[in-house]
Amino acid sequence: MLVGDNPASKVYVSSKIAACEKLGLASIQVAPPATITTAELLAIVEDLNRRDDVDGILVQLPLPPQVDAKKILDAVDPAKDVDGFHPVNVGRLQSGQPGLAPCTPAGIMEILRRSGLPVAGQNAVVVGRSDIVGKPAALMLLNASATVTVCHSKTIDLPRFTRQADLLVAAIGRPGFVTAEMVKPGATLIDVGINRVTDADEVEEFFPGDAGRAATFAKRGSVVVGDIHPAAFASAGAYTPVPGGVGALTIAMLMQNTVTAAKLRRGILSEKKREKN
Repeated sequence: MLVGDNPASKVYVSSKIAACEKLGLASIQVAPPATITTAELLAIVEDLNRRDDVDGILVQLPLPPQVDAKKILDAVDPAKDVDGFHPVNVGRLQSGQPGLAPCTPAGIMEILRRSGLPVAGQNAVVVGRSDIVGKPAALMLLNASATVTVCHSKTIDLPRFTRQADLLVAAIGRPGFVTAEMVKPGATLIDVGINRVTDADEVEEFFPGDAGRAATFAKRGSVVVGDIHPAAFASAGAYTPVPGGVGALTIAMLMQNTVTAAKLRRGILSEKKREKN
């Protein structure tokens, strides 16, 4: 569900539709105008909830300011909530029960699992406390037996915490915010940030001598940088690049949630079997 003409949202939705096509999943784009009211959007959600041929509902954020986003997200059937935002699915995550989990944090855990990187017993620091990434990422790491600290914009002496992290997740939405001096040598760095830099001096500061980035900036007028300063990667034990890291896994986990929702709704995959998997 894509409301209005937000350019970034259009790009994100297009990439999700492309992923569906690649995997052979049917996708329907519902695109009401930016002038839509909360009541009108709720009616669309209720119609999708009732449709048996729809297994997953994704409401692309942000919504226009006149729309009550929380009311819209809460109206989505938890069984079709492939974004994992509904309070029922949040509660399942908090209590360690199987459910449809938020896609970006789930992608982080998949990266760690597939890379064979340790989580249990590790000191994990999450920088950022959003409902979409920071909080659920902290819960997933805690459920995986990491010792978790959540930091945010009001944290006093942030580097004191980040330098103790064996596993650092940066999801604060500020370009290059976590510097090399804030990182423990050998740490695993998970960069969730996607920030567009449009100042030539900043591009040179983040990517000194990088001809490829300079060419991209000359062509597009911007380059993408994460929340972790690229200089910090030199001493990391492992890290996710930006672009090409967590973002790709976010879409993959959305696809996985959709298939899981379809199976659960049809009794193909029971909650008990899923928990064992």
